[in-house]
Amino acid sequence: MMKILSICFLLSTCMLSSCQKPQYTDKAYILTIGNRVAQWQIEHQPEVIHHDLDWTNGAWYRGLAQWAKVTDNENFFRFLKQQGEKNNWNVYYRLHHADDICVAQTYLELAHKYANNEILKHTIERADSVLQFPSRAPLMKTDSIGRNERWSWSDALFMAPPVYAALSQLTNNPDYINFMQKEFKECTDSLYDTEYKLYYRDCSKKILREPNGSKQFWARGNAWVFAGIPLILENLPEGYPKRDYFVNLFKDMAESIITTQDKQGSWHTSLLDATTYPQPENSASGFFCYGLAWGICNGILDPAIYKEPTVRAWTTLCTYVNDEGKLGYIQPVGNAPRQVSLESTDVYGVGAFLLAASEMLQLH
Repeated sequence: MMKILSICFLLSTCMLSSCQKPQYTDKAYILTIGNRVAQWQIEHQPEVIHHDLDWTNGAWYRGLAQWAKVTDNENFFRFLKQQGEKNNWNVYYRLHHADDICVAQTYLELAHKYANNEILKHTIERADSVLQFPSRAPLMKTDSIGRNERWSWSDALFMAPPVYAALSQLTNNPDYINFMQKEFKECTDSLYDTEYKLYYRDCSKKILREPNGSKQFWARGNAWVFAGIPLILENLPEGYPKRDYFVNLFKDMAESIITTQDKQGSWHTSLLDATTYPQPENSASGFFCYGLAWGICNGILDPAIYKEPTVRAWTTLCTYVNDEGKLGYIQPVGNAPRQVSLESTDVYGVGAFLLAASEMLQLH
């Protein structure tokens, strides 16, 4: 009798333990953890060392704007509006630099939300100036001018192209989208490895090899591109003649990306050398999770192939959020694989997490 009671106790304990495990893909859980991460970053915004208009904050604001939209959270919209008003809705200071217009992605969302295109005055002025006076510098990160004036590094394909695509949709002006497509393709032609279906971070990285002999494909550099393509596609007309270029590139990248995911669901700072960089890297993992979930939700990626890696990525990401809402294992600002720690966090990683959370709600 005692033996039977012991077995029953063990079974009930296991069942209770199972019930107490977080159900990472439940809507209530996604809402709770997304709000916790967003609120933690808002409360810690005074500690952020980056300028309000810097690309780092630009990526954070974009993730928060998406999260605010899918959860209809006016408090989060209010924070973004305050950030824009505080800076007079300006973009950052360098005319041609892709990073410095990234913040305008959120301005475009807020202009739509509040039906106020005055928000976009400086954004349109900046974009029009670039179209009127395009850079003639070589598209090379090793060129003293081209390194800043052209989209000569993979990160740039997240920062600027979604702005030009959205402006074209808003104004019905094809010049924005034609410029975007031309510059995007030139960058891709210079940095995309057609064998591995991954991007070098910039031309200076092509010759580099990791300690295990593999090519250096930086996780976040590829994640910027993979997350940027959905933001472009959402603003491309269905009939746009070069839409398939972006769709096919996205699908090709997705094939490679899931092969570099570890068993737990994370990606590492170097996609082909997880041994040298064994820690997870959650800005890349967040953007990859977002892109995969978006692709499934929009009928571009086959859920039979991609849903399990997506859920695994999301589940693992959630385990690196502490009780207060801080997301760890985010590689600091850089341009190549580096070691990272649980205590390392930054705003762009939070933006990536919230983009992923937004799509996981849709996938749910």
